[in-house]
Amino acid sequence: MPVSRLSRSLLILVLLAGMPSLVRAAQQPAEPLPLPASGVLGVEDAQLVPEFWISRLEQPDAVVLTPADIQAANARLLRLEPSLHDLAALPDTLSRQAVLGWIGGVSRLPGDPLFDEEGQRYPAAMAAGWQQSLALDRVPERVTPRFGLIVRRAPLRTFPTELRAFAAPGDVDIDRFQETAEFPGTPVAVVHESADGRWLFVLSPRYAAWVQRDFVALGARAAVLDYATRTPFRIVTGARVESVYTPEVPQVSRLEFDMTTRLPLATWLAPDQPVNGQTAYAAWPVTLPARGPDGELVFQPALIRKNADTADGYLPYTRANLIRQAFKFLGERYGWGHDFDGRDCSGFVSEVYGSLGVLLPRNTSRQAASPGLVHRSFGPGDGHAARLAAVQALQVGDLVFIPGHVMLVIGHLHGQPYVIHDVAGMRYRRADGTLADIKLNAVSVTPLLPLLFNDGAPLVDRMTSIVRVRH
Repeated sequence: MPVSRLSRSLLILVLLAGMPSLVRAAQQPAEPLPLPASGVLGVEDAQLVPEFWISRLEQPDAVVLTPADIQAANARLLRLEPSLHDLAALPDTLSRQAVLGWIGGVSRLPGDPLFDEEGQRYPAAMAAGWQQSLALDRVPERVTPRFGLIVRRAPLRTFPTELRAFAAPGDVDIDRFQETAEFPGTPVAVVHESADGRWLFVLSPRYAAWVQRDFVALGARAAVLDYATRTPFRIVTGARVESVYTPEVPQVSRLEFDMTTRLPLATWLAPDQPVNGQTAYAAWPVTLPARGPDGELVFQPALIRKNADTADGYLPYTRANLIRQAFKFLGERYGWGHDFDGRDCSGFVSEVYGSLGVLLPRNTSRQAASPGLVHRSFGPGDGHAARLAAVQALQVGDLVFIPGHVMLVIGHLHGQPYVIHDVAGMRYRRADGTLADIKLNAVSVTPLLPLLFNDGAPLVDRMTSIVRVRH
């Protein structure tokens, strides 16, 4: 989110049919882009499977970064990136100033009016109530953080409210109070409560925002941090898997786990011991956090079917794995801040890389500019030719940033790079000069060139950064 958190992935991409002067300027062969019945310029059905792109690569299974390389890169990012929180390194007490800084960093009202789901404008008194619910006057001079684990997919919010807020009447896709979501087993540090006590302000490893108390099981600091590092474990490598249905323990029945969720194995169970009334021989017994009668942290066994898309560790970082992981989300509806049980552009790329063990910041603004990542930044002094040359030199796995959006490069075709990204839509000029508007609103494959930004400028002239997840 290079401009603001409200700009994430809202751009409309504008494409010109054929291969215009942008590509000729880069001395690439001019190839016309196909225009299928879908209207998605440059993309035919054959391109919608990962093997199409993998087959075009040399040594697609070569390891790009070893586990040791990734561990070192993650440690560097955690040390240098201010949006990340090393919960294990938090002191026993925090200053009031630090807590107010975290809350103030997210709980800000936009300057423009906000509307409810019926298209009615929220009155000023409502906004005042949201501010009062923060209970900032109750933050003491020294705060002792409490610790907990997320027990089910949990929305993290701008303010401690379930009310949805939209920028315009009828624009109900983008809830301005939705920040992100955390998955079961994510550790959090609780540093404040809302005025009514129903909401907690938490630090997760990659975010700081409000979450409903019922999504968090509070426990001893050591127990919470230990759970996040337990071995052995399974990593969810599919877009989404769920635990086996169990009426005996409803809290862990059919829980959804998104890609990157880490599930410690329940090694304390005997191999022939039934789990929640069911044999475990065809499933992985895992340990899940749950809430006790008073919201305290308890652990429950559950089952994940062995034919579900999980792995016994992070996948090797190869270009083939990266492409396969990205395509597991193809066609998923766009979900601002992980809304609609989906994800947005920065959530998409961070979970794809996360399944390989690679840590990225949560939002595009930090992904694009983090001092902990290898990136090339672009500014007013970078001319069109230099930007275009950088685009034509893109490699599989590179992340391309423009204001409010990130794209993942998957290969080259028709003389230009192609990307997969979670995006609102695209527009392109037909042969007769008219504009075609295509609403994508999903994880989609598109060509990168020739794109125009919202203001009509070539996309390459609006790039803010290219990040290459390498040494």
